[in-house]
Amino acid sequence: MVFVYITCGDRAEARKISKSLLEKRMIACANFFPVDCMYWWNNKIQDNVEIVIIAKTLKENFKIIKDEVKKLHSYDIPCICMFDSEDDEDYSDWINKEVKRG
Repeated sequence: MVFVYITCGDRAEARKISKSLLEKRMIACANFFPVDCMYWWNNKIQDNVEIVIIAKTLKENFKIIKDEVKKLHSYDIPCICMFDSEDDEDYSDWINKEVKRG
């Protein structure tokens, strides 16, 4: 199992992206967290709030998830990162059951 970390402009966008990934069985689960963030954009430091999606899926699905997120996302350059994880065997079995392989 891997985690895919995706930042979104607001909760509505996070829900839209997550629902699409779930309906297509690219992910098994998505969690949302509001985060304060600061970053460089257009030669200025931005200071705002984003919503982070942490999606649980299979490593082999990362490329198709990236492609789907880029189609749906409002940002010119969305943050889409993958983190490997070590999981409880029962939880990994559930992920494998719920997600289609890319």
